[in-house]
Amino acid sequence: MSASGRYLRSLMACMLACVFWVDTVSAQSNNAGCTFRLVAGASRQILRCREGLTIIAEDGARFALVDRDRNGSADAVRLRRKALLLDAPAGRVRGGFAVVTPQAIAAVRGTKWAVDVARGKTSVFVVKGRVAVQRPASNAGVVLGPGEGVDVEAGTGTLTVKRWPAARVSALMARFGQ
Repeated sequence: MSASGRYLRSLMACMLACVFWVDTVSAQSNNAGCTFRLVAGASRQILRCREGLTIIAEDGARFALVDRDRNGSADAVRLRRKALLLDAPAGRVRGGFAVVTPQAIAAVRGTKWAVDVARGKTSVFVVKGRVAVQRPASNAGVVLGPGEGVDVEAGTGTLTVKRWPAARVSALMARFGQ
């Protein structure tokens, strides 16, 4: 199966797993195999999870960790507001890792990427690796590479992959202290 096919298969599996979402409070109290640490002097939180996954949450981010296969390790996150920067080492997170937002699902096998939810739009940017992105109710999607991003709004329009300008990338990464 091609890489795009595997990504899209992961996206579909994530969509089917939506019935297993847990409440934010429950996810954070059970921690889905992650340790939480506040960054001193900053308003960010770093989550270090089993299998090498690192998630940096900007101040005010509203999200829930999800353990779809119930093995004690996070393999997805439901993001409702603000942004997360994720680093999922290749081959370490079994079955890949997915971020589900109201407008999009972004799934990976090993990469570093950011997902931002604001004003009815989900923006996905890839630092390294590849990320498949699609709307929750769609079979069609796009695959992003390093330096590429996509803005996903409600609706059914075509997703357009763009190379993000340096200023936009810098502004997003600064929110994570990067």
